[in-house]
This record gives sequence, C-alpha cells and structure tokens, in this order.
Amino acid sequence: MFEGLKDTLGSFREDAEEAAEENVEEVDQDELEEAEEFEDADESERTAGDVVSENAGPTDETAAASEAGVAEAEPAASEEETDSDADDEPDTGFARKAKNLVRGQFVIEEDDLEGPLQDLEMSLLASDVEMDVAKTLLDNIRDELVGETRTVTTSTGAVVEEALENALLDVISVGQFDFEQRVQEADKPVVIIFTGVNGVGKTTTIAKLSEYFADRGLSSVLANGDTFRAGANEQIQEHARRLDRKLISHEQGGDPAAVIYDAVEYAEANDVDVVLGDTAGRLHTSDGLMDQLAKIDRVVDPDMTIFVDESVAGQDAVNRAREFDDAAAIDGTILTKADADSGGGAAISIAHVTGKPILFLGTGQGYDDLERFDPEWVAEQLLGE
Repeated sequence: MFEGLKDTLGSFREDAEEAAEENVEEVDQDELEEAEEFEDADESERTAGDVVSENAGPTDETAAASEAGVAEAEPAASEEETDSDADDEPDTGFARKAKNLVRGQFVIEEDDLEGPLQDLEMSLLASDVEMDVAKTLLDNIRDELVGETRTVTTSTGAVVEEALENALLDVISVGQFDFEQRVQEADKPVVIIFTGVNGVGKTTTIAKLSEYFADRGLSSVLANGDTFRAGANEQIQEHARRLDRKLISHEQGGDPAAVIYDAVEYAEANDVDVVLGDTAGRLHTSDGLMDQLAKIDRVVDPDMTIFVDESVAGQDAVNRAREFDDAAAIDGTILTKADADSGGGAAISIAHVTGKPILFLGTGQGYDDLERFDPEWVAEQLLGE
C-alpha cells in the first residue's frame, strides 16, 4: 500500500542525509582545527579585555564626575550579563560554525536540502499529491530541518526521519476525531449518509461498516436511498442477506429522502443503533441529484455525511472530495482500494484539502477489510518503520 509514496519519502531521507553528512564531513576534516584556533583566540581576546578592564584606572571624565558628586548615568554591565548578551547575539558565518564545531554540533543549512527538496517536490506531484499539499509538506520539512542543531555524532537519518514524520502528521491529521466514540456516545439512532460518484464502492463500504459496528456491539439497518440506478436494490439486498441485516428500500424512481426517513423510523421503533443510508452516485454538478442530498438533509438531518472514493483515483479523488464538500458539506472520507494504491497521493491530500478527516481505508473485498485511518500508523508505514 502506497509503495510509490513510500519510495519517494525514502529517497528524500537518503538524499537529505547524504547531503547533510557530506557537509559535516567536509567541515570536520577541513575546518575543525581552524575552528578550535578561532575559539581559543576569541577566548584569549575576551580574557585580555577583562584584565585591561580590571587594571585600568578611572578616566579623566569619570574622575571629574566623581569629584563633582555626579553619579554615572549607567552602571557597567556585570561579567555575567556581558557573557549572556554575547551568547544571545546571533552568530554568523565562520564564527557560528566555529562555535558549533568546538561544541561538537552541526547546523543543517537550507543549501544542504535544496537538491533533495526539489526532487521530493517532483516525486510528490508524480504520486498525485495535490500541489498545495506538496508545498505545505515541503514547507513543513524546511521548518523542521533548516537550522536544526545536532551533535556531530547523532545520526542525520534520525533527524531527517523525525522531521518527515512531523511534516506528514501535520498534513494527514487534519480534523481527526474518534469516529467510534462519537457514534457510541451519540443519541440513537445515529444516521450516516454516504455520497460520492458511481462505481467507487459506496454500497460495499456501507456493508463493511455494518459489520464494523456489529463487531463493536452496535446494531444497524441499511437504507437504499439510491433509487436512481437500475440494479441498486439488488446489490444492497445481497449484502443485507449475507450479513443478516434489515434493509429498507422503495421502488426505483422513489424519493430517497422518504426511504431514509422510513429507515430512521424503523430504527427508532426497534432500538437499532445506526442507520446507514446509501445514495445515488452523482457528480457535484448533477443539480437534481444534489437537490436530493439537500432534501435528505432537511427531512432526516443526518448525524454524519461521509464521502466515499477510490484511493487509486489519486488527484481525481482529491478534486471530487473538494467539490463535494463545497456542494454539500461532508464530515469525513472513506477511501476504497487502498490496498491497490501504489501512489498514495489521495491519502495524504484529501484531509488537508477539505479540512475533514479520512476515517477509514478499504483494503480488500471482505467485510472485515476496513481499516481505521490512524495518521501515526500511516506515517510509520510511509517511512518504512
């Protein structure tokens, strides 16, 4: 899963580590001795200045002021204050490098990362990562790495890997909430509506979630609000039969809002915990079908609306998620066929683009092939941990 993106991030980690290590080795070999001499000379100069200050008598101006009984305008800074001020001043150029090297430290410069970051940007775009998301990811990596001070003996790979993990989590953790806890604590029945384009696995995903809830002690009823597509009833009826779930459906061409409303009434009368409502596949530009969603919102007032699309659709899935969220606000996304997705662009882009979390990944055809989207787990998988 997401092997292409995993390879991309792995290549950057190696390139960034190599670039930074080359700089460290060059500095260690060619400049360490000179840096030590620079630091020694600087220390000697400071010491000599201190001795002169201690031995020097009062100046004519000071003496005159003293005789006149006039206090000095400002007391001389203490040695501790002087040292503190010196430490606070930003080091530049060789002076900074000298101090860092003598202390056994090294600062990663932006120039060290310029080449690897350019390569990473091109590879991210090739993996269908949305352009603004790629830019954000690169900016996050710069913020994490540039100016990072580390000991010369510390592995650069560990520093780069931590920066990559933090940058990834910032992008893919957007809007995350505890889906199961929200359902468990909500007033019953919890009504969840599923939307998206045709053929992306909405109906199968509904069946998977029904099984997911059953494993956690929650009952569910299925509602076929897809009254537009021929054969929709037969498809969801087969899932209901296999799972032994109640299905509420009307004839083709009926009112989707009425179907889901009936399912809610059934759930209330029979103490069913969750209503899972299918809807017709649609584009955000399908005015009539989008009006149906608006009517469902008015009639049923669902607790959640979940957008479903294929992970393998890459940039198309990202664009559709944005468009659906603009047309009828979604609460989260489920990506199907994640097990077949070598790119991973949709998985790290959709949450950032919509501001709504990815909730689950579909990873196969079985009813148990539904994985909760855990940003930390995904980051670990992408970084090969």
